[in-house]
Amino acid sequence: MSEVASEVTGGNAEHRYLFHKGCDHRAYDYFGAHKVFYQEKECYVFRVWAPRALSVSLVGTFNNWDLSADVMTTVEDDKEIFQILTHKVSGGDLYKFAITTDDGRVLYKADPYGFASEPDVEGQMNMRASVVRDISVPYRWHDREWIRDRESRNPYESAMNIYEVHLGSWRHHEDGSCLTYRELAAELVPYVKEMGYTHMELLPVMEHPYDGSWGYQVTGYYSPTSRYGDPEGLMELVDSAHLVGIGVILDWVPAHFPKDEFGLVEFDGHPLYEYTDPLKMEHKGWGTRAFDFGRPEVVSFLVSNAYYYCDLFHVDGLRVDAVAAMLYLNYDRPDGEWTPNEDGGVENKETISFLQKLNKDVQTDHKGVLVIAEESTAWPDVTKPPSVGGLGFNFKWNMGWMNDVLEYFSTDPLFRKGIHNKLTFAITYAYSENYILPISHDEVVHGKKSLLDKMPGEYEDKFKGLKSFLVYMYTHPGKKLTFMGTELAQFIEWDEKRELDWMLLDYDAHRDVHRFVKTLNKYYKETPALWQTDDTFDGFNWIDADNASDNVYTYFRSADEKPEAGNEAGSKHGKKSGKKEEMRQQVVLTALNLSGRDFEEYDIGVPQGSGYMVMIDTNGTEDTYSDESKKGRKHNKHKLNNKIYPVKKGAVNGYENHITVKLPSLSAVILERIY
Repeated sequence: MSEVASEVTGGNAEHRYLFHKGCDHRAYDYFGAHKVFYQEKECYVFRVWAPRALSVSLVGTFNNWDLSADVMTTVEDDKEIFQILTHKVSGGDLYKFAITTDDGRVLYKADPYGFASEPDVEGQMNMRASVVRDISVPYRWHDREWIRDRESRNPYESAMNIYEVHLGSWRHHEDGSCLTYRELAAELVPYVKEMGYTHMELLPVMEHPYDGSWGYQVTGYYSPTSRYGDPEGLMELVDSAHLVGIGVILDWVPAHFPKDEFGLVEFDGHPLYEYTDPLKMEHKGWGTRAFDFGRPEVVSFLVSNAYYYCDLFHVDGLRVDAVAAMLYLNYDRPDGEWTPNEDGGVENKETISFLQKLNKDVQTDHKGVLVIAEESTAWPDVTKPPSVGGLGFNFKWNMGWMNDVLEYFSTDPLFRKGIHNKLTFAITYAYSENYILPISHDEVVHGKKSLLDKMPGEYEDKFKGLKSFLVYMYTHPGKKLTFMGTELAQFIEWDEKRELDWMLLDYDAHRDVHRFVKTLNKYYKETPALWQTDDTFDGFNWIDADNASDNVYTYFRSADEKPEAGNEAGSKHGKKSGKKEEMRQQVVLTALNLSGRDFEEYDIGVPQGSGYMVMIDTNGTEDTYSDESKKGRKHNKHKLNNKIYPVKKGAVNGYENHITVKLPSLSAVILERIY
């Protein structure tokens, strides 16, 4: 039936044209395996790009892997693309492409556009084959309202608190097996909602053969890993999250791919998806190949992959891994072992063009979908639009902040005064990009210790340090990301082979942290001052950034509150003068005592107000932020169960008024101005 494939699937010349131009946004609609009907029979048409192959055969369980049974032919007007129409195939069949190279070798390759992958079956060898899956039958989504709201939401002026998850080690069955996508929809999603996070970010769910790669060495870009079930299960997981107001971000790896022989490496016997230049081809530190961003067909493959997860899986964002490795030609390469660009520089101009195109196209065609850069250098304008020379990402991980704060909090309080600026420096560049503050999986593995165990001191000091760290993080400008287990105060490092240590919740100290994180998440989400002005200097003010001798930091965040009926409308960020407008500013003050000393009476200069009410206190034994305190905040009728520090006359820190607070050692307190 191969001779009739063009007849059945006519009208695809535009796909081929766009594919070769690097402009095909949905190449997955053309390549891969697709169900069609011919002469009243259900058939499948398969297509693959293999420009230097002598021949290509479709082999699989349906023809006993026979090279001669189903030989593919090139498309009439495109000799680089092979295709075949066959009625032998059914959904669920395993298949590969047997590619005969120009030097006579036969390579058995999984489909680059395969929509499912062979699952592991105990007692059977996994051949890493692709699985025939009909994507023409749509999943029945229930998230129309979520998608509509997402399209109109301003992410820069919204709360974003991301729970980073490795699906295979969040929770296990009693026999040690992983939860499926559908089980995660039933267990993970309600947990994330109950804990008060706004998003969850999944470590790569694309198919990968090696568990220890955590998903970052992908062989099946269009195939959600079969470890956790079928692709429809992943759709159900996303759908379930949307129904309770949780966004889903996927980690995505367009920088490089592994060298497994069944994968993309030298796909037609020669470098095809990777660079041909040996000085650009390899990432030796990872043992992987770098994608060739100068090849239009590779650009179409990757951009279409981003669209695939937005179109078919309704994801709310893609976190692009290893952007620095893409941008710098000398990334992790010694002198003399990298090829400069035509100007003699280290910048990969092809990557710049690719990222600008990716970001512009995704954000244009998928309103509200975020593209986030994991970029670890000082490359400028990562989150500025391509129209002004930027890369066009929505957000960038703030790796400088992460490194500085972890160094500070890992240091014994006796020596912190010598590195006091580690907690203040990030503010000097906090608004140069749209930042996410990340405490990711990378920071709790490979001997780095868990976040709790990074904290110095005795047992109790570690818990105090962790809670104070989280207050500092949540009140610092920038969106938030923490890795699963942070909320449990994990003592040991993360291990992808084990589930989280849920039994820790049987212990008071860990249960206290779990409850504290839930309270802090809720407070953050309900407090505009902590996220509405993340993108402007107007929303942050130091009160005292220089008290290194005491290891004390004080500052406040501010944002407009909705005016009460009858009040005059104020300006954004409260720049206009006048008592009424100042009164409509929500002012959230944070005081951190990161020393080993207690301060019974510590004076803090404050903006005008009648007092400051404690909302979060790491030293409290009960949740300070309660329903009663929320009601009091809203109506200015404050409840006695929350401590209120009255404003007193007397200049402190350059302010005419001050409050006097109690600051125990290794503690943090968040207060709100009352009127």
